[in-house]
Amino acid sequence: MPPDVTVTDMAMNRQTKRMLQRQGELGPDGEPARTKPKQATRTTPPPKKERTSPRTYLREVRGELRKVQWPSRAEVIRYSGIVLFTLIVLTAFIFGLDFAFAESVFFLFGG
Repeated sequence: MPPDVTVTDMAMNRQTKRMLQRQGELGPDGEPARTKPKQATRTTPPPKKERTSPRTYLREVRGELRKVQWPSRAEVIRYSGIVLFTLIVLTAFIFGLDFAFAESVFFLFGG
């Protein structure tokens, strides 16, 4: 080994050195670049948000509810019918599966 090889030269391969040089962490000679120590920056706390009064809150809620497009009476009836129909069909399906499995268990185990 030549005497001018340092530990950093042995510990890093060529790709790592090139990447560090591009990032500015190594100088062109391959030695670590000297950087100034970072000073601690003081961060100011975020400003506190003003609390809204209950009256303002309710006024804003009422305004938002006015923007909602509410369904018509016919749509509510139609959607309720669809939900009830689906509920009845799924309940019957689950009842049928439960009954079939119960009968098969009684048949297999002689209960």
